Amino acid sequence: MATEILVVDDEQDMLVLLKRIITEKTHFEVTVTNDPMKVQELLKEHSFAVVITDLKMPRCDGIQVIEMVKQHDARIAVIIMTAYGTIDSAIEATRKGAFDYITKPFRKERILHVLEQALKWQRLQQENTYLREKLEGKSSFPSLIGTSPAMQRLHSQIEQVARTNATILITGESGTGKELVARAIHHQSLRQGKAFTPIDCGTIPESLIESELFGHLRGSFTGAHKDKKGLVEETNHGTLFLDEIGDLSSTMQVKLLRLLQEGEYKVVGDSRIRKVDIRFLAATHQNLPEKIRKSEFREDLFYRLNVINLHLPPLRERREDIPLLAQHFLQKYAMLNAKDIHNLTRDAMAFLIRQDWPGNIRELENVLERGVILTRGNIISESDLSMPGPLTPAPATPASMAIDDGLFTLPFKEAKNRLLEDFQSQFIMKALASHGGNVSQTAREVGIKRQYLHRLIRETNLDIKTLKKVSFSDDSSPGSDS
Repeated sequence: MATEILVVDDEQDMLVLLKRIITEKTHFEVTVTNDPMKVQELLKEHSFAVVITDLKMPRCDGIQVIEMVKQHDARIAVIIMTAYGTIDSAIEATRKGAFDYITKPFRKERILHVLEQALKWQRLQQENTYLREKLEGKSSFPSLIGTSPAMQRLHSQIEQVARTNATILITGESGTGKELVARAIHHQSLRQGKAFTPIDCGTIPESLIESELFGHLRGSFTGAHKDKKGLVEETNHGTLFLDEIGDLSSTMQVKLLRLLQEGEYKVVGDSRIRKVDIRFLAATHQNLPEKIRKSEFREDLFYRLNVINLHLPPLRERREDIPLLAQHFLQKYAMLNAKDIHNLTRDAMAFLIRQDWPGNIRELENVLERGVILTRGNIISESDLSMPGPLTPAPATPASMAIDDGLFTLPFKEAKNRLLEDFQSQFIMKALASHGGNVSQTAREVGIKRQYLHRLIRETNLDIKTLKKVSFSDDSSPGSDS
């Protein structure tokens, strides 16, 4: 995303001069206005890194501009220009939050130097905010529940790519939480204060999706009684999430490709080409390479979308996360239905862990909601969950461990160590989850010493505290274990 600069001055000649100085020496995008009363509106429409404003202007002076900018986002650097280079004006401007000030007339080297320093300061503010939230323990992804190795890798990948402008394709079975991942990426991105617009390409009729995305002019087709702004225009400077991208028609695939490549589109009924600045995220549960082979999806569009691929594992491949997810949904629906339910029996939790969950997290959530509604007591038992439906228990014999294809690209020793680490982590997590986080009982059941299990927990960096928060209830509930 290009660095954006706003210049505010009531003198048109000064605006022209500053824009020329900045654009000649940098790749920054410069927006200018001679009306300081428009600053608030421009701040909503753009992601400015720096605002350069004159101090003395009619109707609204530079001090008021500083206050507007800082109220919108304190991390934006403000540079004051003044022909009245007095100590008093400089002190007042810096007290209100100005990064620096320059006096007119100025040399272009001076304005470029101050601008460069202001951008360094602005980037530092962003990084400080990010690091402070991490140190304070704020969860970057509160909606992405799970501590399994697969989820830990996903969190790490999101942190790597979120603050870039790369297009990301999110893949995974239905119900795995692809939109939650898209929202987490947007929340961590440089566009977090702008619009996040999801659109389900599979639910909008083909005859309407072009108008929905690009908008239309009045009279452009039957029923177009007035101009309509499209989602693309409304999302300018934000993030557009295209869910179920594999359902797009071939015609729309061509138009979407131009939008992704050039940032250009046409409103239905208009011949003018319009430009937009959007970060694109897409998702699908379909096998797009297979659709390409069948000529059902454009190969060039696939490669444009698949700059970064994030794959969400199905719930059956991360069963160790089921206790945390189940507790989360239990608390959610107990509160929504005003019921005093805080836990599940151990048999109920074991039942949930055994399922294959073809509908993944969405199906687990539905089952917990149903259990909360149907239980007559304050504890959910297995009978509250064993309702007629598509639930199918997993085979009693252990399934072979799913192996990430990426391991086969690594050197043998590295791949072997990675696989052993994942197995150890998953084994310990599942064993602890089935015993409510009780270390002593888990050690007895799996046949190892308690001290050795503690060491394995430290080595695999598992969060035992989260497991202990998961409530179970039966006649043989284990005691606490530190």
